[in-house]
Amino acid sequence: MPKNKTRRVIPSNPPAPQKTELTYDEALQLALTMHQDRRVLAAEKLYRKLVEVRPDDPNPLHFLGVLLHQGGQSEEALALIDRSLALDPAVASWHNNRGNVLLLLQRADEARAAYERCRELEPGNPAVANNLACLLRALGEMASAEALFRELLAREPKFADAHTNFANLLATTGRVQEGMRHFATSLELQPGDARANRMMGMIYANAGQLDKAAEAFRRWMAAEPDNPQPRHHLAAVTGQNAPERAPDAYVSSLFDAFSRSFDERLAFLEYRAPSLVGELLQRLQPQPLGDQRVLDAGCGTGLCAPFLAPYARELIGVDLSSGMLDKARERGGYHQLVQAELVAYLAAQPGGFQLVTCADTFCYFGRLDEALAAAADALQPGGQFIFTVEALADDGPDATEYRLLHNGRYAHTRGYVERCLRAAGLAGVALESVVLRREVGEPVTGWLVAAQRSPS
Repeated sequence: MPKNKTRRVIPSNPPAPQKTELTYDEALQLALTMHQDRRVLAAEKLYRKLVEVRPDDPNPLHFLGVLLHQGGQSEEALALIDRSLALDPAVASWHNNRGNVLLLLQRADEARAAYERCRELEPGNPAVANNLACLLRALGEMASAEALFRELLAREPKFADAHTNFANLLATTGRVQEGMRHFATSLELQPGDARANRMMGMIYANAGQLDKAAEAFRRWMAAEPDNPQPRHHLAAVTGQNAPERAPDAYVSSLFDAFSRSFDERLAFLEYRAPSLVGELLQRLQPQPLGDQRVLDAGCGTGLCAPFLAPYARELIGVDLSSGMLDKARERGGYHQLVQAELVAYLAAQPGGFQLVTCADTFCYFGRLDEALAAAADALQPGGQFIFTVEALADDGPDATEYRLLHNGRYAHTRGYVERCLRAAGLAGVALESVVLRREVGEPVTGWLVAAQRSPS
């Protein structure tokens, strides 16, 4: 019997062959679309291919730089953006982008020059005026920043982000009511905007207007239901469901978000905790031998490293935030950096260190007993522990051992710190009242503490 054969039917009008290759311009447009759609890896790959094909085209160079900057690779981003501007220095918005990169690299003077160059090329550009005004505020040039915000908003009264930023300037210079009017305008233009509600809530909290702060934090929580930060701040201003320590998810999300501009923010706050720890350590050990195993607990971006390095045979930093650890890695000075929850890490290092420091980390702990006991266990006999906490008065009708403050941080009484040290088996060496930083122009006092594990 013959086998059945499948007949191949050839259509009378076969379809035209599909186009498989893009032109250069089509590929560039596709890369831009993927970038806008947050298809980051695909966009980066295509941008790099376009740079390879046409290294003298500034467009893929520039937008690859922007993409890398958005992903935290700001040094490489700056090099690419500089190459693009060398090829085409007349694109105003590219100077604005360059300023944004320089600002996050903490090169404020160069960022300012880039923003001003953008304004020369395009005087009416609202984005760069907003950025420059924010930079002037960060540099403490409040009058210049205010004048620029007022000029900008007179031209662009519906620029919601500028209203938010100007509101923040006004509120932090004591003009809370005027600031709140600009926050209200911002929220009319962008209802439910998380950033505006966050900033509004913080300012109401600092002003003691806790009911209004709670309303703003509830709106923030509605806008970002998966974000642990508004929930924690709502607890701080209402006193309801206040935790014994800030949740890990809150701490990691807070500092991952702040990591790229953290050092610049702290400079504005006259932040002193790392230098205070370093000064006390130098008094206790005036002749460092560089022979100790040292832990920087809650190392953040690594601001303590220069003070600890002279004492360290091995310097280890531990932090919950991957973003902060990335900045510490860039700063250098550590032999090892570890992402871990602090108490769990300490508990896993019995007798592992001769020196442990913890600058401005226990402000995210209410109860200190478990953390101090873990630190004591992590010390070798005779080892020293130096740390800071924010100060809470021991007296008054509402006296308590510690309190979750309206800003979401915890403060502790001197007596409570001393009791926790004794319970952990640590002997107090020093306990001094210090100014840790300034907040809304006011000094934030704290306790600078040194303790020692028994030599035997």
